[in-house]
Amino acid sequence: MNEKSEFSPIVGLILGVAAASTGSTFIRLAQESMPSLSVAAWRLTLGTLILAPFAVRAARDEWRRLSIHAWALIAASGLFLALHFYTWITSLALTSVAASVVLVSTNPIFVGVISHLFLKEKLTRAMVGGLIISVLGSAVIGLEGTGGGNHRLLGDALALAGAAAVAAYMLIGRSLRARLSLLGYVFPVYGVAALALLLTAFTMGAPLYGYPSRAWLWLFLVALIPQVIGHTSLNWALGHLSATYVALAVLAEPIGSTLLAWVVLQEPPTWQSVLGGILILVGIMLATRPRTAETASQTAA
Repeated sequence: MNEKSEFSPIVGLILGVAAASTGSTFIRLAQESMPSLSVAAWRLTLGTLILAPFAVRAARDEWRRLSIHAWALIAASGLFLALHFYTWITSLALTSVAASVVLVSTNPIFVGVISHLFLKEKLTRAMVGGLIISVLGSAVIGLEGTGGGNHRLLGDALALAGAAAVAAYMLIGRSLRARLSLLGYVFPVYGVAALALLLTAFTMGAPLYGYPSRAWLWLFLVALIPQVIGHTSLNWALGHLSATYVALAVLAEPIGSTLLAWVVLQEPPTWQSVLGGILILVGIMLATRPRTAETASQTAA
């Protein structure tokens, strides 16, 4: 937070949130021509290729010093990231954008629960209260999914699975990010995730080519704007603004995603999605308040 820059950190933060908010809409547009697994595989693959020339030059010395244990953690982190993108992107084909992006944003809640169960970290009263409120909000959204149509309960469940998977990715990355630069960490993790998804697509028979040029445009945009530009800007902002400020700003991403889906996809949010989303975001704010400094950088990543 003590870094100096001529570029406004506030502008960088706004850019990061706005860019990240475009992801669900670009994915939906790509899903019109290709299956969700192929979208997930190409998002990570293209994102890795875009970062490759920068990461190899900046971080190769770091990689040479890593132990086998560190590489094993990188591999595990990448596998959980692959699971996150597979489940979340699939959820977008089965439920509304509003429900999917809000439910997948519950990852800070899962971070607290997993830390309590497996790392023996104590749950605070704020975390318990936030968990209860977020569960209530998830239930409100889930009840809408029982009616079928464009909003199905399976999609909600997959979005929550994506939140749990990315929480595991964050927890594994805690120690690695303490000794690796941003590119030194995210590039090999993205690479592992891309390889895992490509192999899964090949095994399950999901086609990876033969799509119209418009589908490739959406894939390139989803890799460049929300992943490379959006997440990189958010992590850069953490070097200039308080972690609390950035963490709260990131909660605007589901709002931006919902509004963009409304305009581009003609998918207005239902009152259940709005009410459930408000409850979930309030629960996340409450639950992460005492832990923001510790987890905000991982949330942005």
